[in-house]
Amino acid sequence: MPKYVIERELPGAGKLSGAELQAISEKSNKVLGELGPDIRWLQSYVTDDKIYCVYVAPDKDIIEEHARCGGFPANSISQVSAVIDPSTGE
Repeated sequence: MPKYVIERELPGAGKLSGAELQAISEKSNKVLGELGPDIRWLQSYVTDDKIYCVYVAPDKDIIEEHARCGGFPANSISQVSAVIDPSTGE
């Protein structure tokens, strides 16, 4: 199944408290449960003003639906074409 990186512009994201991040995660998990097993959230990276999320899903449409239902921004959704790490260069 394709993997996607979602860029979510959220000013002040890096200053969100643990409780706020927990609430966002809880809402995301609730919506994921409602959408069914075809979409999975793998992890997210919180920066100063953005959150970058990695999802596995059959297409962009279900990711957009997750964002709409959860009230999350999805400013950019990019399909991952390859994954590299330091071992790729060996």
